[in-house]
Amino acid sequence: MTIRPLDLLDLPTIARYRNDVLTLDSTRALTRGHPLGAMGLLAYVNPARHLYAAVKNNDEVTLLGGIIHTRGDTFAKLLYLAPSFNLNDPNLPALIEHLSAQAGEWQAFHVIAEVDETSDVFMALRRSGFAVYAWQRVWDASAIEKTESGSNKEWMRVQSLNLPAVQSLHYQIVPQLLQPVDPAPKRPNGFIHSDGRSFANVNYGVYGVMLTPLILPDESDVSGKIVSLIESLPDRRRRPVYLTVRSYQAWLEPVLEDLGAKALPRQAVMVKHLARFVKDAKPARVVPSSVRVQPTQMSRMDSDE
Repeated sequence: MTIRPLDLLDLPTIARYRNDVLTLDSTRALTRGHPLGAMGLLAYVNPARHLYAAVKNNDEVTLLGGIIHTRGDTFAKLLYLAPSFNLNDPNLPALIEHLSAQAGEWQAFHVIAEVDETSDVFMALRRSGFAVYAWQRVWDASAIEKTESGSNKEWMRVQSLNLPAVQSLHYQIVPQLLQPVDPAPKRPNGFIHSDGRSFANVNYGVYGVMLTPLILPDESDVSGKIVSLIESLPDRRRRPVYLTVRSYQAWLEPVLEDLGAKALPRQAVMVKHLARFVKDAKPARVVPSSVRVQPTQMSRMDSDE
């Protein structure tokens, strides 16, 4: 079995399997389209981007996979695996391990994959060291209509001065055990409600807009907030609008259902923790047994008062 980086000689293979791909990054798939389409392939020739694809082939089976990382993020994301009819191949975990090793080269701490819980890839990811840390469902909110309770003036673009409020919301809503994998935003992006108690990250793409809301569970008129959020989107240009809801905000799902949003299949959000090696490490100096080490003397400074 040989695993190597994808190159131009693989274009016939890509063309053969371009319509038989399992995507593992819902946001990118719904907003930017097919990962093996023309626009997706052009991204691989940009050396400034952390985007890597590999192929595993032998005389009988060919497997493709891609992984992506945003500079500054602590995690990378598995982008796709193909062809979908070969994803029960026993060599698939080796390809996943190869892609994960590339994430380590980018100094990522974790690799994340989003997969339908009934998919054959679920077990391959488990064998590759991935574990479920949350569940999520994407909702198509394109058909949600404006109501009188919403106002598009309630939501504002996030600025640098809003980051502390956004991070505070994140720490209140995202469980502490998940925060290393799902870190608080470090860059201003998305929209914050005027009351400072609701936030939505936004990803724009040619094919759609993805919103990831953070709304406190004790908020009133959540329906009105969601409607006004969608109405606040600038330059939507009739693109579909989606909302991602993780399991720690599952209480939002009945609200979206009542508003007329359509649920996509539930997905497992899986994570693999990567080992990091310290380069150029120096061994600790051992104090010779003949040398006596004196403890540091601490004295208390009494106040004159």
